[in-house]
Amino acid sequence: MELQVSELEKDIIKEILNIGLARAADSFAVIAKDIVLLKVPDLQLTDPKEILKLVTDYENTHVIIQSDIKGDFNGSTLMLFSGNQIERLSEVCLKVEYKYEGELSDMQESLLLEISNIITGALVTQLANILKANIYGSPPVAPKGKIADSLKDILAHHPLFQPMVFTVITQFTNFTKVVELPLMIFFDTNTFIKILDIIRSYSFLEENNQQ
Repeated sequence: MELQVSELEKDIIKEILNIGLARAADSFAVIAKDIVLLKVPDLQLTDPKEILKLVTDYENTHVIIQSDIKGDFNGSTLMLFSGNQIERLSEVCLKVEYKYEGELSDMQESLLLEISNIITGALVTQLANILKANIYGSPPVAPKGKIADSLKDILAHHPLFQPMVFTVITQFTNFTKVVELPLMIFFDTNTFIKILDIIRSYSFLEENNQQ
């Protein structure tokens, strides 16, 4: 079963996310020491089984950093780092050349956690401000077990409906180098319903029309 969401409501949700990501890009640029670009997010209502399979596939090829969204909303963000991306980030942000062979150095793990913390923290702060919600991001972690297991509460919280999933590509340039960092944002169905109720409310639309 799929929630009824109009194209206008999808556009509003994506624009809200865009505003949050713009602040995240500015924050990330401090570490990247260069221009950070964020592509327009893609909003999907996807079958939980497909999401769990996608995340499991990424686990085999990427280092995944997870941060949960708590408070009024229930969600999670995953930042996905390939070996090539880790090497480029090390070169650009740490000024060291390090060939990634499946194991992160302490400095690299700290860097990935800090990048995730900055992007997720800025995004959550903006979402809280725009939607007038009491939400916060938990400290990011690099899970050692199956990440798909930690998402089951979000994806199976209301199994009759499809959860809301955003996919975003974070991109920054440094001279001739380009680094793209896929970001996935998950919200459970109850959170999606809360967000829809907020943007459908007269007060929300009135307030944002005046800005």
